[in-house]
Amino acid sequence: MRSSTSSRPLCLLLAVISTLLQCTSAIRLIESKSLNPCQENSSFTATLFNVVFTPDNGSLAFDVVGVSSISGYVNAEVDVIAYGYRILHEPFDPCKENLQGMCPMNTGQIKNKFNLPISKDVVNQVPGIAYGVPDLDGLVRIYIKETKTNKSVACVEAELSNGKTVDQKGVGWATAVVAGLALVASAVTSGLGHSNTAAHVAANALSLFGYFQAQALIGMTAVSLPPIVMSWTQNFQWTMGIIRVEFLQDICTWYQRATGGTPSTLLSNLGEASVEVQKRSINFVHRAFLHGFNDLVRRGSDTGASASTTGKTVVVHGIERVGFRAKIEGTNIFLTGVIFFMVFVSFTAAGVALFKAFCEGAVRAGWFKGDKFEDFRNGWKIVLKGILFRLVLIGYPQMTVLCLWELTKRDSAAEVVLALFFFISMTFSLGWAALKVFRIAKRSVSMHKNPAYILYSDPTALNKWGFLYVQFRATAYYFIMPVLLYILLKGIFIAFGQGSGIAQAVGLVVIEAVFLIGVSILRPWMDKKTNAFNISIAAVNVLNVIFLLFFTAVFNQPGIVTGVMGVIFFGVNAVFAIILILMVLFSTAWAIFSKNPDTRYQPMRDDRGSFIKSQTQLNTELDALGATARGNMTQTSYKGRDLDDDEDSYSSGSGRQGRTHDAAGVPLPPSTANSHRSPSRHREPPRSPIDPNMPLFPSDGTPRHGTPTGYGDGGRGMYNAYNDSNRSLGYQHSYGPPGSAHSQMGYRNQNSGSPWQRGAGYDH
Repeated sequence: MRSSTSSRPLCLLLAVISTLLQCTSAIRLIESKSLNPCQENSSFTATLFNVVFTPDNGSLAFDVVGVSSISGYVNAEVDVIAYGYRILHEPFDPCKENLQGMCPMNTGQIKNKFNLPISKDVVNQVPGIAYGVPDLDGLVRIYIKETKTNKSVACVEAELSNGKTVDQKGVGWATAVVAGLALVASAVTSGLGHSNTAAHVAANALSLFGYFQAQALIGMTAVSLPPIVMSWTQNFQWTMGIIRVEFLQDICTWYQRATGGTPSTLLSNLGEASVEVQKRSINFVHRAFLHGFNDLVRRGSDTGASASTTGKTVVVHGIERVGFRAKIEGTNIFLTGVIFFMVFVSFTAAGVALFKAFCEGAVRAGWFKGDKFEDFRNGWKIVLKGILFRLVLIGYPQMTVLCLWELTKRDSAAEVVLALFFFISMTFSLGWAALKVFRIAKRSVSMHKNPAYILYSDPTALNKWGFLYVQFRATAYYFIMPVLLYILLKGIFIAFGQGSGIAQAVGLVVIEAVFLIGVSILRPWMDKKTNAFNISIAAVNVLNVIFLLFFTAVFNQPGIVTGVMGVIFFGVNAVFAIILILMVLFSTAWAIFSKNPDTRYQPMRDDRGSFIKSQTQLNTELDALGATARGNMTQTSYKGRDLDDDEDSYSSGSGRQGRTHDAAGVPLPPSTANSHRSPSRHREPPRSPIDPNMPLFPSDGTPRHGTPTGYGDGGRGMYNAYNDSNRSLGYQHSYGPPGSAHSQMGYRNQNSGSPWQRGAGYDH
């Protein structure tokens, strides 16, 4: 037996874990519920093995059902291993201990249920914190050897647990409520006209949800994870639709049988098969043996056998491991995720419709003012389309993994068709939407030298496609394409790499590292705070996959190193998750309870606020200039527009002949409305009414005096509104008379580009 000083590193490690998470229980115990072979051609196997050690009464209770092919007298050696560190190596003689059925051992079935008294000296050797540390990473390994030859004839091991775990339903519920509340708050603040606040809250909520999904994906890998990592990542499997509901499991089983599949019965036959949830093993040879010995049942085989094997140990790993821990049969995992995604989408759509009805009723009853949620009430169908697109984006990581994984499992023909339908339709929808945003932005740049103009001034584009670009700065509208590719590649590695944890870990390291480098260089999000928020998440994701690579034991590091890394993984992510949740909660509370939440956020550098149509009064010079430039002289609504017809919008990129109104229903200048009648301009590209060479000034050099005269004089009269502001800002004194060569040259020399261009990031 090792000296007490050799166990100090273990005690220190357990103390660190206990400070991270305090767990209490009325009864102290250490138990094991499975006995697994650890040597090839082992002469003893167990179908049922329950052992409970209770130090308070000094007893060790056994309930064993197994089959032995050993005959004669034997000796045994016991190794106790915790966090990869062997803390006990003790030989013992079954005859001296008077162990029933082992002195001598006989061939045949062994079925024993008995208690063994444990002396106080042995009880005192176990550190007290071992009963309270969550997800104890320990096992007992027993070698059985013939007395005469000292040859090992059997090896069995039992994983140890103290009943404490960080896999708590409360954690899953809390994270789900925070993410959902933030998304709802962003929608409400957007409806109230606080677009800047809504964009920030929504961006942070989506990033938080993405971080939760990244944690869940770590748990879905085929890597042998430390117990504390498995339990921690299990808390976030709700983001992938892995949620057990009893009647849904019955529906999934019925559907699979009805469509020609064969459901697995692993959970219902635990008394006939010993199930090992794949964890970190001590050495590579042991892991390789387990894979070969257990001969896991393949659900896609010709016989369609169930996932349980009588008299053998079944090892579950990766996605099946996640389902087993959630008490979901492996053949029901895909359909469970699909059902929850559809329920989520359906409930959200129903909620939007009910909120629309409530708003209309509240306005009629006088509970709300007439302008309350006016934009939402008038354009709720387009808003609903945008919300559904956003839900598709949120669920895309989940459906990518589950659908592609189902193609490798083929639970039934109908489920394969469902997997293809959901994956192809969602990928096509998001790809087409991203391409649509790209075309809209390019059109806006060609017309106005600024992608933010149409992206934010056109209500149809903003409400329908804004979920893809509002979280980014205007000039990074394209970044949704790399994000979709990033999600797709991760899903491919998780789904198709279930047979090789090393391949998954290496692939994820490359993907996450490239993504971190990209976002650190481009910084595509809307402002510094949002960039810092998302880059921090990307950095932690890189750290997590590096840990994952170490968990594969590809570096052949000592077991204690892997155990320490598992604890660090939990500690880092637990603290980081709490920080993110508190930040999102603060932003959400500010958005809900503040009278004017936009005061917390600086205006965007791309001046998107000047283009977004709002119910609030334009009270700044820049807003007035932006409103005048887009022809928004009066507030209008969605009325009179076909909400499903994109051709009425700038975002359609089509431009009907004879079109006399802009995207918001505002009358266009005669020169623009009737431009199709001029043969000379028929083949010219779309032109902005603003001269890009002379920002915010007319291009003909003619002095403007007096009050605005509408859209007369060839559409240039709209710029008369700038004269008073120009004189008040001293433009005439600084640059000479308006329209003179001196004034134009002076302005250009001091302003290399349009203020919109500079604000949109073109000066970077």
